[in-house]
Amino acid sequence: MIKDVNLTKALKQYFGFDHFKGDQETIIRNLLAGNDTFVLMPTGGGKSLCYQLPSLLMEGTAIVISPLIALMKNQVDVMNGMSEDGCVAHYLNSSLNKAAILQVMEDVRSGKTKLLYVAPESLNKEENVEFLRTIKISFYAVDEAHCISEWGHDFRPEYRNIRPTILKIGNAPVIALTATATDKVRCDIKKNLGINDAREFKSSFNRPNLYYEVRPKTAEVDRNIIMFIRQHAGKSGIIYCLSRKKVEELAAILQANDIKAAPYHAGLDSATRSQTQDDFLMERIDVIVATIAFGMGIDKPDVRFVIHYDIPKSLEGYYQETGRAGRDGGEGLCVTFYSNKDLQKLEKFMEGKPIAEQDIGRQLLLETAAYAESSVCRRKMLLHYFGEEYTEENCHNCDNCLHPKTKREAQNALLITLKAVLAVKENFRTDYVINFIKGRPTDELVSHKHNELEEFGLGEDEDDKLWTPVIHQALIAGYLKKDVENYGLLKVTPAGRRFIKSPQSFMIVEDKEFDNGFDDESRDSSSSTLDPELYAMLKQLRKDVADKHHVPPYVIFQDPSLEQMAVMFPVNLEELQNIPGVGIGKAKRYGEPFCQLIKKHCEDNHIERPEELRVRTVAKKSMNKVKIIQSIDRQIPLDDIAGTENLDFNELLDEIEAIVYSGTKLNIDYFLEEVMDEDHIDDIYEYFRTSDTDNLRVAAQQLGSEYPEEEIRLVRIKFLSEMAN
Repeated sequence: MIKDVNLTKALKQYFGFDHFKGDQETIIRNLLAGNDTFVLMPTGGGKSLCYQLPSLLMEGTAIVISPLIALMKNQVDVMNGMSEDGCVAHYLNSSLNKAAILQVMEDVRSGKTKLLYVAPESLNKEENVEFLRTIKISFYAVDEAHCISEWGHDFRPEYRNIRPTILKIGNAPVIALTATATDKVRCDIKKNLGINDAREFKSSFNRPNLYYEVRPKTAEVDRNIIMFIRQHAGKSGIIYCLSRKKVEELAAILQANDIKAAPYHAGLDSATRSQTQDDFLMERIDVIVATIAFGMGIDKPDVRFVIHYDIPKSLEGYYQETGRAGRDGGEGLCVTFYSNKDLQKLEKFMEGKPIAEQDIGRQLLLETAAYAESSVCRRKMLLHYFGEEYTEENCHNCDNCLHPKTKREAQNALLITLKAVLAVKENFRTDYVINFIKGRPTDELVSHKHNELEEFGLGEDEDDKLWTPVIHQALIAGYLKKDVENYGLLKVTPAGRRFIKSPQSFMIVEDKEFDNGFDDESRDSSSSTLDPELYAMLKQLRKDVADKHHVPPYVIFQDPSLEQMAVMFPVNLEELQNIPGVGIGKAKRYGEPFCQLIKKHCEDNHIERPEELRVRTVAKKSMNKVKIIQSIDRQIPLDDIAGTENLDFNELLDEIEAIVYSGTKLNIDYFLEEVMDEDHIDDIYEYFRTSDTDNLRVAAQQLGSEYPEEEIRLVRIKFLSEMAN
């Protein structure tokens, strides 16, 4: 225990700062007094100092348990940079060889090392436990403590073993620190670490400088992102994607559009990841496209925007990732692209996991969806999620506040909702309560006999879309709350009970409507800029070219390709290849007259072709196009290729069609001769030679039931390859 110490002087001596931020000094004094401590402090609030300074003042070595090697290395370098002998801090993890580990142990034993960073896996190793039992430990700091809780956004099972391991090594005060924790997660952390009596320090989660916006995710999402980055040229930004594949694809698209960007995910080797981090810090690149593996170990204060390409799995994850913007207090733009389809994808990922885990995952997703779809102030919703009240009516720094929707009276709807929650004994979640209000006799409702209650169906005449915003806004207003122990169960608060006795005005804003994503890849949100006159001219030119070559018009270019030409105005073969469905072969064979026509049309009508409209695309590497082409060249049977590429046969045909439509010639005769009747091949080929359309459904109707769809597709590939390429 250390009581009489001039902390301000120590702060200046070791860190060069004149003043503490927020609760830092009180937190440090609490730890110096030998007390367990719980710190909830947003990203950029100065959590690290809360254990770094006391470690230098106390006898022994502080053990800092941290989940990320990059974060450890970063902090150890910073600490050692401030000391003379360069060994005041060390880390012990899987990246060290045996000689380095022995050196670390020697420095700790000699008393030179005041801070020892360990990963939870390293802490639990028997040889490390034995070593740590031999040294004086000042305290344990558990960083990123939300990893303990299954309700946290980054649950790590090995964090559950920290308390048992501490008991094996030897007791000392514990300080748990996290940047994101709901009440549920906070209780989990304290209980699991055995620090229920810890003094809590909770800083405000409000980051006034961050701007929050949710945009609908359309087929044009890549273009929207490129436009956004160009509007903020030269500024640092992070784009988060859920999959490594999307990270690679999007980074390639940005690079093709002259944006200094790089991918970052756990599948890249550590040297590449380190180089990318350094390039970002040193501003050799502006944008990192990453999975959530990136950012924990980065302390770059001037990240100006964070874009979520995919909706995150939880609001805690979202808050932490957006929190990497504007850490210097300057501009921080947080833009998220959202569609219901993304939620369905995330739910599908959960299949196969234990039921309890699926249930937690779904609850967290529902919170994220509510945030994305709500028309309420984003700041108010986020802070409420973390148990903090935001009293301002308008934050003036989110999309919903800058473009507010009209409010409507929902006094009666709230009354019905509160009565419904009480009628089902405050023992159910939002979806159950809404089914009860709407009078839907689901199996679960009937099994509880709740369909027999007089409150059942009280809101059946109201619009379905009313009830979700009523419940969410009643939670924010304090009429309802969610049970902490059984997360998600709705409870009526004392304020809610008073409302039932004496109803008053309750104004709400209805949720926004988001569509189901973009299943139809040809749907184009920029179609409003399509030039109808040019489109008509392009169609006529296509017909003339088709007549000249004695082929149907679709063989030259398909309709979606012509539509894109009338939007993007490509005037040379290089630009033409950026049009979907136009590869280098097709561009060279047919492209010149189309480019000339577009160029003349732009000149005659004084059409400006703004640079930002010409977004370059890159070939999708998703199915390793080159491998498929090479396999067909070697005359490997198509079903064998499908097996090797882990595709079903129809998926392989999709890939082959894309290759052929964009202008590459493929010869699949060897396969057709093996699996099809020669007369069938001739009949289908002749049909496509004389048809005005390559539509499969039309072909199947015209040809009749004796020609299976698979055969029609195969011959269509042969026809297009020979006639179009």
